[in-house]
Amino acid sequence: MKIAANEVKPGMIIEHKNDYWNVLKTQHVKPGKGGAFNQIELKSVIKGTKLNERFRSNETIEKAEVDEKKFGFLYSDDNNCHFMDKTTFEQIEISKSTVGERHKLLIENLEVSIMFMDEKPISVELPINIECKIETTDAAIKNQTASSSYKPAILDCGIKINVPPFVESGERVLIDSRSLEYIKRVNE
Repeated sequence: MKIAANEVKPGMIIEHKNDYWNVLKTQHVKPGKGGAFNQIELKSVIKGTKLNERFRSNETIEKAEVDEKKFGFLYSDDNNCHFMDKTTFEQIEISKSTVGERHKLLIENLEVSIMFMDEKPISVELPINIECKIETTDAAIKNQTASSSYKPAILDCGIKINVPPFVESGERVLIDSRSLEYIKRVNE
């Protein structure tokens, strides 16, 4: 199915240069001189390589035909994450390398969308907003405003993110599972 280049969103699977690519990031750019374009960061579904491409707004891109199914996360072992189809109770395992660093965000019974191509799982989409606890973070620097800078923090799952200076250790925060960025603090 053909779509306009400016309709491409993170999480989509597209066909480009005789390969299938998972869209990681998109940025619409309107330079002062010349036409607008979409800067897209891609990761190959098959090879795992990354690619940055520019597509003009008037170009079309082939969206890959994939099957999407809902699964519940069960557990993970050394190399794989295990999921179960909540309607058929069929269990599948997907390597942690396919899921990426986001496998650390998986918690028991979390509902995820798994994309299949030719009956083979190719990507796992987590819910966009995931709640985590701040394990450790640096102390805020005096006279530092919230808008000026962020400080490093480590989540209870081991992922490192940047948070505003007012966020303290032990607090719960909402993060974007696609970009692993802080969204807001969660009041308990």
